[in-house]
Amino acid sequence: MEKARLRASLKKTAWTFINLLPIVVGMLLLTSLAVTVFPEQISAGLFGGGNAFDALIGASAGSVAAGHPVASYLLGGELLKSGVSLFAVTALIVSWVTVGIVQLPAEALMLGIRFAIYRNVICFFSSVAIAYLSVYTLRLMG
Repeated sequence: MEKARLRASLKKTAWTFINLLPIVVGMLLLTSLAVTVFPEQISAGLFGGGNAFDALIGASAGSVAAGHPVASYLLGGELLKSGVSLFAVTALIVSWVTVGIVQLPAEALMLGIRFAIYRNVICFFSSVAIAYLSVYTLRLMG
């Protein structure tokens, strides 16, 4: 009896993976496209409109260009060197890791559209709040 249930579970898992494969491949292609286009937008002078505007732009850019945390730290360091505000860089790094607009279709398929949208919206606004809290905490500490 247990072997039959195990086989049925493995078969169901395999079919779920096969059905998700096109969405995952599309998600990876869109992510790589967004990451490729993103540095060109930075060089066009995307940042510099003030702390609030920079934090929103940073969070928006990080939401679209989701990726690995190590890559966001490297990008953040380069942005700081080029004069982008700490508000923008912090919001970008936090949203880069927590928000995933590009992965939204796959997340919605696996966890439900309502949950995926709520999670992304909450994480977006949290990334802006975390940026402000981080920068002001650093200023208070000296």
